[in-house]
Amino acid sequence: MSRFILGFRTTAATLAAISLTLAACSEPTSSPRAFSPHDPSFDVSPNAEHGHVMPIRELNDQPGNAAKPGGGGSNTGIYYHGGPVLQSGTKVAAVYWASAPIFNGAPAVGTHGAGSNDGSLVGFFLSHIGGSSYFNVNTSYTDGSGAHIVNSVQYTQYWANGTNAPSGSTTISDAQMVAMLQSGFDSGALTYDAGTLYAIFTSGAVNLGGGFGTSYCAYHTHGTVTINGVSQTVLYAAMPYNATYKSGCTSGFAPANGSLDPGADYEVNTLVHETEETTTDMLGTAWYDRRGQENADKCAWTWGTTYTTSSGGTANINVGGKDFLVQRNWVNAGSGGCVLSY
Repeated sequence: MSRFILGFRTTAATLAAISLTLAACSEPTSSPRAFSPHDPSFDVSPNAEHGHVMPIRELNDQPGNAAKPGGGGSNTGIYYHGGPVLQSGTKVAAVYWASAPIFNGAPAVGTHGAGSNDGSLVGFFLSHIGGSSYFNVNTSYTDGSGAHIVNSVQYTQYWANGTNAPSGSTTISDAQMVAMLQSGFDSGALTYDAGTLYAIFTSGAVNLGGGFGTSYCAYHTHGTVTINGVSQTVLYAAMPYNATYKSGCTSGFAPANGSLDPGADYEVNTLVHETEETTTDMLGTAWYDRRGQENADKCAWTWGTTYTTSSGGTANINVGGKDFLVQRNWVNAGSGGCVLSY
């Protein structure tokens, strides 16, 4: 099973070593083109052991790792490799896997239902980010036929699962996460959909994947489940509780919404990172650059123009009337670049 490190196609164990060599690389200067396995100028394997993870801030801040430049001219600095994207829009299901609500206003444990019934700040963000000028950056990417991705995010469903909920610093493997999703499909607590990203949230120091807080803050990947006797691919994101590792997995700024729910405020940054990468590179075979970085990877932990909110926090976008601080995203237009809107 592949896991995608936010910005790096590699194992968590080798992430630090790769960060030392990335600075020596440079973006290609030719026009964008589809990936060819026979073209030696493309030096990234389309798959890696552990998917796309979002590295901790300390690793990302090393020279050569953040805000990679474009190629210049008609080259945007990111390439299409032939794989599928979520062209018609992105659907997200929140899976809260904990013995108590993780975020303020989140659904009660043991319940499931429509995303519109999630009263948390995370739920609000998921319900309003689609259609925004921020998420519109993803429309600069296309599928194999050249059709642009639609600016749409639908928060379709949630499941607050307290069964066998991990606690403490327990490490949870990808196999365990997929098995948990399978139990939700089997019981009817979750509805399976091939175009849905199932975002798995846990509390405290629960270590989704084994490298939380030391190598990465979140990641997206895919697994295999059985639906009505047929094997199907399921898209999911590991979303540990970022506020546990404030120096590595949060912005370091005061939360945009003050004391409302700092944990949720910090979580939306990694959540949107994994959502937009799943949108443009759902299986790890579509859009990424020569280094293996996906669109959000290229701008991780960079904020653009920020402002102070009424509660004294730091934000850079407002969606649905609420302020949030989210990283910039790479626009696949012109010569490319990190932007907050398109």
